[in-house]
Amino acid sequence: MKQIIIVGSGIAGLVAALELSRENAVTLVTKAALADSNTRWAQGGIAAVMFEDDSIAEHIADTLSAGAGLCDPLAVEVLCAEGPRRIRDLIQLGVAFDQHDGELARGLEAAHTHARVLHAGGDATGLNLEMTLVKAVRAANVRVMEQTFACDLVVKDERVRGLQILQDGRRETLAADALVLACGGAGQLYRHTTNPAVATGDGVALAMRAGAQLADIEFYQFHPTALATKETFLISEAVRGEGAVLFDAEGKRFMQALHKDAELAPRDVVARSIARQMAKQGGQPVLLDATHLGSPGSVEEFLKKRFPTIDAAVRARGYDWSKTPVPVTPAAHYWMGGVKTDIWGRTSIAGLYAVGEVACTGVHGANRLASNSLLESLVFAWRCAEQLPQDDVRRWPQSSCGILALELETERGVRQVHRGELQTLMWNRVGIERSNEGLREAAEQLMSWRGCDPFCTEVAELETANLLAIAKAMVTVALDRRESRGAHYRTDYPETRVDMQHSIVCAEKVAVVV
Repeated sequence: MKQIIIVGSGIAGLVAALELSRENAVTLVTKAALADSNTRWAQGGIAAVMFEDDSIAEHIADTLSAGAGLCDPLAVEVLCAEGPRRIRDLIQLGVAFDQHDGELARGLEAAHTHARVLHAGGDATGLNLEMTLVKAVRAANVRVMEQTFACDLVVKDERVRGLQILQDGRRETLAADALVLACGGAGQLYRHTTNPAVATGDGVALAMRAGAQLADIEFYQFHPTALATKETFLISEAVRGEGAVLFDAEGKRFMQALHKDAELAPRDVVARSIARQMAKQGGQPVLLDATHLGSPGSVEEFLKKRFPTIDAAVRARGYDWSKTPVPVTPAAHYWMGGVKTDIWGRTSIAGLYAVGEVACTGVHGANRLASNSLLESLVFAWRCAEQLPQDDVRRWPQSSCGILALELETERGVRQVHRGELQTLMWNRVGIERSNEGLREAAEQLMSWRGCDPFCTEVAELETANLLAIAKAMVTVALDRRESRGAHYRTDYPETRVDMQHSIVCAEKVAVVV
């Protein structure tokens, strides 16, 4: 029996904990409450081939197309081929996916050639998945440590030995034979984000400090449509999938002239188009029009039934979106990059695994296909749980990636950074559109800042230090990628280069494999 630590309690961490606890001693560490994660905020759904008029091959083709040449074909095949089985596993666990005429209901989202996106509770898919899995983990033989911050990995003789944690103001070390990172992304890097407050990139930062390889961290996906209010709130792509359209400030559609798929173009295209339109309008948001959805005379009823969470949130902010288009803006949404893994979740450090958004499996490439994120967490967490008990750290697979060394200074800044100014800098200089000038300004500013004392016991300050370390690495790689591809758009290098492939970060070194 192995002693296993899992860090994070979204769908990936909960699935891994549930499966591994059957024959191992599992401790699940989460810095907030067990149910607090990105998963619970996922609105759109989960993509999988569950219908006869669809095929695995077409799901693979759609995923590869969206990934802009950077997807790992084997990982994509695993994702799409194993997805249906994992959906059936969720149903067996008690997830109640929405039904239509006695069959699974399904929706269409951008860049999918078929309607294959399943949802539960209308637009509360993530919440339904999270609560079902939380209930199952509570009933399983899993030691759960809530309100516990993961400070650093314990690595000795080139293998993971445990985890240093902070709980109730005290630090201690938990021993482990293996450790699974499942602690999500880093949406709090940006001023406008759809991510909850817990998404501070802690897993990626502690993996980087331990010397693990990271991959493709310059690729951050911005969701095109977040409600443009003080409290950013995601308006799912499924709304556009149902037929909602985008208007400029004068009430005219503008996406039709920019892409053949108009509002259902790939996310990077729509987000960039909205940002440019907003610039033309002096920063004024564009408008999302859902006033024609459903049958005539029943728009309000349709929106409340199909999108109950969004409907309540929009109305709570003073908008009747059944009668009036609502203001929207792009916002940071999902990190395609992360800790580099193989198709079993194994990282470059023996005994260390990563699953979910914290990982870079290669399935998303440079631009994630809509509703593939929950599927990735599900599929690869199950694969990790299947493989981990069989692995021998003495025979750990070695990475074949070439590394171009480039030192990153992380602790020599003049003053401690404030999170708000870091988020504003990243939004303005390392956001939807980037340039050499802007990235160099960002790099210079970042190097003038430092994180908190390594032995600090304030979680918020430790989180901000993690965000700073990630920001420095991201800016360095973004500068080195002199091309535009997927979510990484350089105004000074608008073309895609066939000779540039995956970027690799190892400890304080950055590489672009060409």
